Amino acid sequence: MAVRTRDGAAPPARSGEPARLRGARPRPPGRGAEFWWWAFMRVSGLVLVVLVIGHVLIMHVFGGGIDRVNFQFVAVRWQNPFWRTWDWLILSLATVHGINGLRVIILDYVRRPGARIAVTWLFYIVGILLFALGSIVVFTFDPSKWHA
Repeated sequence: MAVRTRDGAAPPARSGEPARLRGARPRPPGRGAEFWWWAFMRVSGLVLVVLVIGHVLIMHVFGGGIDRVNFQFVAVRWQNPFWRTWDWLILSLATVHGINGLRVIILDYVRRPGARIAVTWLFYIVGILLFALGSIVVFTFDPSKWHA
């Protein structure tokens, strides 16, 4: 597909450039942060699908269903570091994935730079607080400190 200038003429060919790239917007040098965020969103989305489907199957389908899930069940389950890590991975990936998704939406819809920065930082701060609170719960949970 050839790109034309305002006067209808094709742009001049650049030396060493394939014909299909002539007139295309030049690619930024290297792989910037946006590429890595894009890659993270794809990988974290796939990992989250596996983690969340596993969580739903284990907690709500297999082994008696949702009727067995109570405080005691979680206390026994979280005695195993594997399950704490599993739940913490869901928390961390979902939080970062969600906040980055909100950042992309903000870039698309909030046009004023000042408002964009303010809303983006608001979401960053809320995400960091939620992540910190969730991590504290996952790593400091001790059922012996709770009175039945």
